[in-house]
Amino acid sequence: MGLWQIDTDTLARSRFVLSPFAETFASLKLLYAGTGAHPGEEAWLRAHLPGYRARLAADPVTAPLVRAALGTSWIADFICPTSCVGESFEESVARVRAAGAGQARADLRVSLRGPLPAALERDDLPERATALLTYVWEETVRPYWEHRRRILEADMVARTTRVSQGGWAAVLDDLRPGTRWLGESRFQVNLNAYPPREVAAGAELLFMPVTPRAGWVSWEARERYAVVYPCLGVLAEDHDRRPVPSGLGALIGPARARLLVLLGTPLSTTQLVALTGQGLGSVGRHLRVLLDAGLVGRRRAGRSVLYARTAAGDVLVEASRGPGRATGAGSR
Repeated sequence: MGLWQIDTDTLARSRFVLSPFAETFASLKLLYAGTGAHPGEEAWLRAHLPGYRARLAADPVTAPLVRAALGTSWIADFICPTSCVGESFEESVARVRAAGAGQARADLRVSLRGPLPAALERDDLPERATALLTYVWEETVRPYWEHRRRILEADMVARTTRVSQGGWAAVLDDLRPGTRWLGESRFQVNLNAYPPREVAAGAELLFMPVTPRAGWVSWEARERYAVVYPCLGVLAEDHDRRPVPSGLGALIGPARARLLVLLGTPLSTTQLVALTGQGLGSVGRHLRVLLDAGLVGRRRAGRSVLYARTAAGDVLVEASRGPGRATGAGSR
């Protein structure tokens, strides 16, 4: 298994951070796979997969470059640098461009576990990788970035709340398949049979959510380590973009109706602000009305207060969907 040895001080200083580059690379992995994990991903693929495939079909080098770089269980290091805190996409991708040609070829041999195809025995691989990543960012991620950023921020709030509830072990155990806190400073980062890696004392440990169902680990020398993980399913699946039943909106108002639809899953006010784009004051006022009407309830979870629909709220939402459109509690 992939095992990191992490001292308690390093874990205590670790942070959840946003990374536009990680989001872009996860989107490249989704385009490469060509199959979504849920309807939101499938809709995105329908919009962007044809353009991505046309771009690769027109370039005899980039397609084998992507196949080689993503490998089977190891991503070529040069194409996926570990983002710094607050780093823009442009700053991250500049490090891909700056990689030497020899380094790029060596990294690809590692990810391929063998020799390079003849098409990749060339010196412009970092430039081609940079061009493709920039295309994915500009055409398929940046147009949605503000929406995705709100989703990612909501995920980080949820994870931070879980840390305050059950400690880091509760969070690390379900970041993504294969992660598990084993105790005695041992963190299983994946199920691959790699030698254990000791995270240096004082190193920066970052956790980066992405909206596609993708995940990987990376590091920069002994200074910075990152675990990229798919954000919570309730957020990743674009629940905040589900249409609000028109009858429900007419009855209680569209803003309150949107909150009530979202609260099929417990969320904090901070998460609701991030997901809806409404101001904190507006969210608070709408929640008070819903609370007074008995449509939502609240409970404390660590330092946060979580709101969720009551049984009466469930009935109202499902009834407003009309005959044959109720989803039932088991499908949420």
